[in-house]
Amino acid sequence: MSEGDRGDSGRVVVVTGGSRGIGRAIALALVEGARAVLINHYDPDDDAAQETVGRLEGAGVEADQVKLDVSDFGAVKEYFEGVIERFGGVDVLVNNAGITADTLLVRMSEADWDRVIAVNLKGTFNCSQAVIRSMMQRRTGGIINVASVVGLVGNAGQTNYAASKAGVIALTKSLAREVGARGIRVNAVAPGYIETDMTAHLPERVKEGFLSQITLGRAGSPEEVAEVVSWLASDRASYLTGQVVHVSGGMYM
Repeated sequence: MSEGDRGDSGRVVVVTGGSRGIGRAIALALVEGARAVLINHYDPDDDAAQETVGRLEGAGVEADQVKLDVSDFGAVKEYFEGVIERFGGVDVLVNNAGITADTLLVRMSEADWDRVIAVNLKGTFNCSQAVIRSMMQRRTGGIINVASVVGLVGNAGQTNYAASKAGVIALTKSLAREVGARGIRVNAVAPGYIETDMTAHLPERVKEGFLSQITLGRAGSPEEVAEVVSWLASDRASYLTGQVVHVSGGMYM
């Protein structure tokens, strides 16, 4: 189906880093009102992604998955060109793909700095630019970026990750100003301490340190982040753009 000739009865959603954790929860939360929910990932194998696709298809939407390095500008451009050609456009893009390479700045390698910035920040730029022209032509669409509370408050041992997420927040606000007049909304969520594969490996003392800062006294779940993303993607948030919604249990106020 060519762009502008959609003839569909539901949204086309793309979730980066959608195979597991927060990404999977977001993909599943966005099936309502969707005709297709597409995920990409960079896992070593396709097992988790295939499981997510199966659950999406079980919920009644068209779904597929591909392995994609979001930091690769050319590969991202080619992927989204294919999606737009196939479906006529992307209605909702969720930039969720992200990595960590934690260590103190004094020990951080250039490679650890570059890779985290490339995936988390440049990846958000790559994917957003790949869909934005089509959204502008159709004068509709929404982009939701997954930032982090550490992008606002910082965290020892995560200068690269915190810098990348602060960049995502600034990108969100700037892009929202650029495309709002075309009917496109750009927002972000900033999760705090969420129980995922990424946080499971943290030492107990680090987990306890996070919990001591959380007003609600517990870690969050991927589903709690996904509910906020689902709301931001819906018409219920139609007058919201350029905002960062903190899903942190009171870790940040």
